[in-house]
Amino acid sequence: MKIWYALYTRPRFEKKAQHYLNLKGIESYLPLTRTKRKWSDRIKWVEEPLFKSYIFVCIEEKDYYEALNTPGIVRFVTFNSKAASIREQDIQFLHKLLDTEYMVEVVGASLEAGQDVKIERGPLTGFTGTLISYAGDKKVRVDVLHLEHSLLITVPVDYLSVL
Repeated sequence: MKIWYALYTRPRFEKKAQHYLNLKGIESYLPLTRTKRKWSDRIKWVEEPLFKSYIFVCIEEKDYYEALNTPGIVRFVTFNSKAASIREQDIQFLHKLLDTEYMVEVVGASLEAGQDVKIERGPLTGFTGTLISYAGDKKVRVDVLHLEHSLLITVPVDYLSVL
């Protein structure tokens, strides 16, 4: 049975690691987000990994070391000294989230918790999170993937209901 896992990559090596995993026939997912980057001579839209130095693989137990021995892969993300498995619904959530118009940013998990809310309207209807105040905007904090990260999603306040 195939299970999703998170792998930690060398810095700025996520896309190359995904290429090498694909060459080995290993199913992988690298969530990318489009951002504007400014250089001294131009501004350009670029695709960057949503989670820096992370890539997700769907493998059977027998492929564990094959994935680990891929160029650019450092180690599996662990939880209690075991490779942390990722729920299929969390991967589907990332796919759906990145297909929406919502602005997404990744922040550390050390945010102050607020009220639990549920998204009642829009493409993310049914998902729950924690309402926080961040940079003056109302955003939903959604804890996912055992990666010590949270996703901040800009959602209109009238889309939310308190749980």
